[in-house]
Amino acid sequence: MLNSPSTTLIRGKFLDIQQTVSNPEDITQQMRYVDDGLMWCENGKIHWFGTWQDAQAILPKGISVRHYPEQLIVPGFIDTHIHYPQTEMVGAYGEQLLSWLNTYTFPTELQFQDKGYADKIAQFFLHELLKNGTTTALVFCTVHLESVDALFEHAAQLNMRVIAGKVLMDRHAPEGLCDTAETGYQQSKALIEKWHGKGRALYAITPRFAPTSTPEQLAKAGQLKQEYPDVYVHTHLSENKDEIAWVKSLFPEQTGYLDVYHHFGLTGERSVFAHCVHLEDEEWNCMHDTQSAIAFCPTSNLFLGSGLFPLAKTWEKQVKVGLGTDIGAGTSFSQLQTINEAYKVQQLQGNKLSAPEAFYHATLGGARALHLDDKLGNFSLGKEADFVVLDLHPTALQQLRQSHAKSIEDRLFALFTMGDDRNIAATYVYGQCVYQTEG
Repeated sequence: MLNSPSTTLIRGKFLDIQQTVSNPEDITQQMRYVDDGLMWCENGKIHWFGTWQDAQAILPKGISVRHYPEQLIVPGFIDTHIHYPQTEMVGAYGEQLLSWLNTYTFPTELQFQDKGYADKIAQFFLHELLKNGTTTALVFCTVHLESVDALFEHAAQLNMRVIAGKVLMDRHAPEGLCDTAETGYQQSKALIEKWHGKGRALYAITPRFAPTSTPEQLAKAGQLKQEYPDVYVHTHLSENKDEIAWVKSLFPEQTGYLDVYHHFGLTGERSVFAHCVHLEDEEWNCMHDTQSAIAFCPTSNLFLGSGLFPLAKTWEKQVKVGLGTDIGAGTSFSQLQTINEAYKVQQLQGNKLSAPEAFYHATLGGARALHLDDKLGNFSLGKEADFVVLDLHPTALQQLRQSHAKSIEDRLFALFTMGDDRNIAATYVYGQCVYQTEG
């Protein structure tokens, strides 16, 4: 076993959150900081974790240990909403949601019927995630089977946990991006059989959003969810006020936007709804009652002018929430940059987002939103060994700021305010280093 490829030993400073919480005030007491620790990974899982001093009693002689004495090691970041086909169109100018889709998104997504093109972008996309310390993501593909196969194939090569699915869209979109209720059902079923639970791949039933699916298609999506209850549902909800009005005109028999999904059986503990900027009270209650989750996407909400997400309401209503970059309406793959904008969104509403709470949403809270907190999100024994090695001072300005930090919370807050991909020294997936900075 000594120094086998399946064994990884990492020494350094570790920070995680030991348990999920029901209010933000409890997060700090659940934070665990080990100034000089050791993590022992076997076959992709955490086999042992503790102080370097305690490790001396169990370490075999001659085993190699990778030491990061100056860095901070944290669980891998979790992105609860992102579109890989939109990687090439980040920063598309001047539109709000509905016109942005028609002007930029749909023409871009038409290219993904070409498997070679999908392969190229999938590979680039996964590298960008890892370069930014993101080790798990819930991902939109396109309507094309090729786009799903490309993403899962490249993720499998990295042993990376990715949840993804083929987009369902049978109206209000270009012909080349539309399926039908029946073909969408059959193709999704085939993809579930092919990918769900194979290695670390998980499948998500993925209606783009209610306006681009007929009631017949949403009913078929609900049928899939009944047939495969352990697959995910991933879609958009209440992002933009014009979108909400459109949904109400298309589905007048439902009480509101969320009720459309709920009516067709698409809410639940593995259902993740992106944005939720403008939920009504009864919708918040439905989210809680069904154990559905929200992906909070601050850079996207600001970029498209969608509105300010009320993060404090998720605690008040006890609704699961994670952070999403929402590339390409979102403007950065970095969860550090996403937290930076999330903080400002809360400031504009008179609320504070503390560094421990932000850290929770990016790690264990995000895992909980994806119903994966039994597998990911901290350094508990038996969990999958996905983690990131952070350089807290890759620039002169960050070096100066960190030299004046007075606590681990202060160091974290400075990292979240000033950090980006330059702070990622190395990213490990399933116990193996899959990205590291040169030098």
